Amino acid sequence: MNKILFYLISAFLITQATSNAAVYKGQRAYVKECRHCHGGGQSVAASKKMRTWKKMLKNKGADLADIHLSSDKAKDSWEYFNSSKFKKHARHLKDFLVEYAKDSGKVPACN
Repeated sequence: MNKILFYLISAFLITQATSNAAVYKGQRAYVKECRHCHGGGQSVAASKKMRTWKKMLKNKGADLADIHLSSDKAKDSWEYFNSSKFKKHARHLKDFLVEYAKDSGKVPACN
C-alpha cells in the first residue's frame, strides 16, 4: 500500500514539475519572436506592472494578441499572434514578463 501511494505521489509531482511554465522558456520565446520589434526584454517587461502583465496574458494571451493584431505597426507579428505557437508560448511569456515587471525589482539579460 505504501509503495503504491509513493509511486502515485511521485508521478503527480513529476507531472506538475514538467507542466509548469518557466521564466527561461518565456525569455527564449521573447528573444526569438519579439526582440526584433521591441528590443531587449528590459524595456518591454519593465514597462508594465506584474498585475497588468498577468491580466494581459491570461486566457492564453488573448489581450496581448488583440493589441498586436489591431495595430498596423505590428503587421510583421500578425502571423505569430494568429498561430498556435503563440498560444503555446503565452504561459511562458507571462512568467517571463511578470518576473521582470516594473515592480519586481529584477532586470533581465536578453542577449
